[in-house]
Amino acid sequence: MSRLNRFDDHRFIGDRSTMKVYDCDDEEQFADLAERAEAESLYQRNLIQTFAPDELSEALNRSFDPVG
Repeated sequence: MSRLNRFDDHRFIGDRSTMKVYDCDDEEQFADLAERAEAESLYQRNLIQTFAPDELSEALNRSFDPVG
């Protein structure tokens, strides 16, 4: 199970630039997020969103759409 650095306790990670939420337990989604985070400097631009509780329903509640 892979996680982004600094977000290793979070399964669902949102990208504020696209308002998409990624499931880090899904290898394909995680690979896409990790690549975008690096290429588009999502960390430095403060575009990474986590959710509490760390559930898909909370991400949907905050207007994020699932990747897929």
